[in-house]
Amino acid sequence: MDWDKLRIFHAVADAGSLTHAGDALHLSQSAVSRQIRGLEESLNTTLFHRHARGLILTEQGELLFDATRAMAKRLDTATARIRDSEEEVFGELRVTTTTGFGTLWLAPRLPKLYEKFPDLKIDLMLEERVLDLPMREADVAIRMKEPSQADLIRKRLMSLRMRMYALPDYLDRAGRPSRIEEISRHRLICQNTSAAQVAAGAQLVQELMSYDVSSLLTVNNYFGALQAVLNGLGIGVLPDYLVEDFPTLERVLPGVESQEVPVFLAFPEELRHSKRIAAFRDFVQEEIITHRRRLREQRPDEAAAAS
Repeated sequence: MDWDKLRIFHAVADAGSLTHAGDALHLSQSAVSRQIRGLEESLNTTLFHRHARGLILTEQGELLFDATRAMAKRLDTATARIRDSEEEVFGELRVTTTTGFGTLWLAPRLPKLYEKFPDLKIDLMLEERVLDLPMREADVAIRMKEPSQADLIRKRLMSLRMRMYALPDYLDRAGRPSRIEEISRHRLICQNTSAAQVAAGAQLVQELMSYDVSSLLTVNNYFGALQAVLNGLGIGVLPDYLVEDFPTLERVLPGVESQEVPVFLAFPEELRHSKRIAAFRDFVQEEIITHRRRLREQRPDEAAAAS
């Protein structure tokens, strides 16, 4: 099969348009059209339905697009491995993690990584959906549970717990609860239990809400919940890794917390020798060590409980 025709087919299927594919490939629309016709003739099938608004893949076209998409991912992997054979750490690194961890812990620390490797290009993808690493939706992931996908190298980085925090000014006004039942007198700020989140966090929120909380604010990520807490709106259920960077937070009901949540770094087996991933992994591990040391200095009681 003609590899050049497959490359052009993949571009057309991805763009849904001969014109847009031609622009991406620096070819005329007529040249792209000829290549697609030639491919259809060689396969004795129709790959696209032609419509005024664009092109739609036929069933046979979908099958071929699945194959070319897999080929493209494998080529991306090969390209990355070839580049990583150089001594320098450079090029694109696609990192995925949750919105809360990526926004509140990882992103503020990335300047140190860029200082060391200024030619690195990081694509940070923050979402609760678990991306498919073996299919190269991302190069490396930091996840709040052990990955279940096969062919992944995984390393446990640390553990965290969901705890309750508030501003001292808020607690001075509204009172400091001494028993869990007293949470009903406060506004609780948390993620909705039906939202994508770690199971331990949802279980803690369910327990708290069983005490007839009178006022509630639910946010679909911990960044938003933190902003509400920092503005004195109530008591928030937040991950404990925040306490280093937001030392003004006061822990509420120290005996109440979620089950332990493991944090894992994972990447595909085929990227085992990637210098970019090694640089990122070492950076994250060093930052976690620094994080723990600072936490011990700032809040020795909480650091001891977390260890």
